[in-house]
Amino acid sequence: MIVALKVKRIEMGTVLDHLPPGTAPQIMRILDIDPTETTLLVAINVESSKMGRKDILKIEGKILSEEEANKVALVAPNATVNIVRDYSVAEKFQVKPPERVEGFLRCPNPNCITNDEREPVDTVFVRESKKPLEYRCRYCERTVREDQIRELIRPS
Repeated sequence: MIVALKVKRIEMGTVLDHLPPGTAPQIMRILDIDPTETTLLVAINVESSKMGRKDILKIEGKILSEEEANKVALVAPNATVNIVRDYSVAEKFQVKPPERVEGFLRCPNPNCITNDEREPVDTVFVRESKKPLEYRCRYCERTVREDQIRELIRPS
C-alpha cells in the first residue's frame, strides 16, 4: 500500500534537496538548526528518480545565506538550495564547497594545537582541491579528505 504524505507549503524559508541519504541530521548540526525551536520537515532516505535515495530538509522561517548553504557541500556536494519567499521558489542554486571552514571540523591530528584542551584555538581548514574535496589544517598542515569529513564534524 502506498501512502501519500501531504506536506504544507512554507511561506518563507529554505529547502535543501538532493542530500545523500542519512545526512540530514548532520547537516542540521552544521547549520546549527535546533529542531525544538525551528519548524522543519526532515525526510530521510526517500525515493528519488535522480539519486535512487535522498534526504530533504525543509526549514521554515530561515533563509540560508550562500555561505551557510555552501557548508552543506562538505557532506552533500550535489545538494540544491531552494530559497522560498511568498510560497514560491525565489532562488535556486547548487552548493559549492567553502574556501575556508572554521570551528566545526575537528583536526584528525592528535598533536594539533586545536586538540590541546589547554589552548582555546578553533580549527581553521583551507580548501586544497575540489575534486577530490580536500582541506588542509591551517595550524598543523594535516590534509583531510572528502571521505573523512563526516567523521570530523564536531557535535553541536
